[in-house]
Amino acid sequence: MKYDVANRLIWFKGELLNVNDAKINVLAPTAQFGLNVFEGIPCYWNEKKKQLFAFRLDDHYDRLIRSAKLLEIDCPYTKEEMKKALIDVVKANEYEENLSVRQTLFVDGFGSWRSDGPVGMFIAPIPKRKTSLEYNKQGLKVCVTSWRRISDNSLPPRVKCGANYINSRVGQREALRNGYDTCLFLNEFGKVAEGPGACFFMVKNGVLITPQLTDAVLESITRDTIIRLADQMGIKVVERTIDRTELYTADEAFFCGSAMEITPILSVDKYLIGNGESGKMTNALQTEYLKTVTGETDRYEWITVINEK
Repeated sequence: MKYDVANRLIWFKGELLNVNDAKINVLAPTAQFGLNVFEGIPCYWNEKKKQLFAFRLDDHYDRLIRSAKLLEIDCPYTKEEMKKALIDVVKANEYEENLSVRQTLFVDGFGSWRSDGPVGMFIAPIPKRKTSLEYNKQGLKVCVTSWRRISDNSLPPRVKCGANYINSRVGQREALRNGYDTCLFLNEFGKVAEGPGACFFMVKNGVLITPQLTDAVLESITRDTIIRLADQMGIKVVERTIDRTELYTADEAFFCGSAMEITPILSVDKYLIGNGESGKMTNALQTEYLKTVTGETDRYEWITVINEK
């Protein structure tokens, strides 16, 4: 890494700038109302190959464009322009480690929550080890939060926008206040939804089970990856509504996401999951996932080489 985190380069409105020099008006809709959409794009360093890989870039940009469309934010960039900007800023920082790259479309200017422009973009890479603590743990103690997951009829969770994450914040802060690592949300109907920035899977009787997309969860790229990997590994996957009490009798459970990757859940509301350790299926999926994102498998259509000469 060429620069320390506090002085790293970010891509901001078409320029590579020191992060401290990137300025947004405090009255801009993104600052006042969280009027932005974003992606957290994972990049993985392969030490053996001396290459850095971005994972499922096109899928991340497709989702970013869908999020902008749902919030009626005019996106002035093509997918190719967004991809080039990400590659440029990551290469400029000379990273040789795993990253989480925040790519955000935001509404700037002097408008209000009704505004659809002007739209700017920033891209800010950060080393994975510098992300939130729960994203770097080997296992998680989880509680079911008293807060409910936002509904598709109020603020659609399939939109990856800054404002949505206040819902995650209140649940996460409650969990930390009560001595847990993170939380799990129920939806408006009292069924299992997801965690803060992470989708949920559990294992019961050898079957991998996850809530449906219509159960108030993000259209997660990592979730989709796990379902497809499990199918290739001969694991039966069922997408269905999950009751809260099923959590307490699950054989295994884990959260997944671009930042979370696959992280085992060791307990829920102090009920041990299995024997309170990472389970066999969780470990197998975690191994296969990490091999995939680091370019150690033949699934090359999912990775983009960042540091190609």
